[in-house]
Formats: sequence, C-alpha cells, structure tokens
Amino acid sequence: MREGALHTEPARLDQLFHALADPHRRAMVTRLAQGPAAMSELAIGLGLALPSALKHLQVLEKGGMVASTKQGRTRTFALDAQGLAAMQAWLAEHQRQLGAGFDRLDALMRATPEKEAP
Repeated sequence: MREGALHTEPARLDQLFHALADPHRRAMVTRLAQGPAAMSELAIGLGLALPSALKHLQVLEKGGMVASTKQGRTRTFALDAQGLAAMQAWLAEHQRQLGAGFDRLDALMRATPEKEAP
C-alpha cells in the first residue's frame, strides 16, 4: 500500500462518506458542481425548509465537501475540491488494488494448464 493515498484519516473518510449518504446531500453536491449557490436556492430546488437545508449543508461542510461564505444576509455554498480529492484518492487506491488482484489472477490462470473435459 502506498503511503499517502490511503493515509487519509479514517474519521475524515467517515465524514466524507456520511456526507454523501443522504440523497438530499448528493443532490446538493450535484447542484453545486454547476457553481456556487445560496442556501435558499438549494433549499427551494429540493423542496426543503431552510432549517432542514441548513442541517444538510452543515453535514456537507463538516465532511469537507462544501465551504460556505456569508455576504450580508446571504450564505453561499460551493464545492470544496479538497474534500472531493481525498475521497477520489481513497477510491483510486482501492481501484488500483482491485486491478492488481485481477492481474495476479489472470497471470495465475495463464500459467495453469487447462484440463480437457472427459
């Protein structure tokens, strides 16, 4: 296992995956992939009351998926590339390990002579 790729703290990964475990939060991330949005816009788009939307956005923020800024009375949310990068690195390492396992299996199957059926 390479150092770094899976070195993301387990608690951090737990927060990231928890943040994406809810369909409303995934929909918010999908919307924010298009660009920053005000909390009210996200709430209306999902048919949520503002307090509910805020709770979902706080989970996403705590998980490192989004960051918020406040200008006047408007709180705007945007995707945080660092959170996505940590999750992507974790997934890429597991995909690499899975691929290496399949490569070993393929090599073993090629090295094993086939038996003919009777």
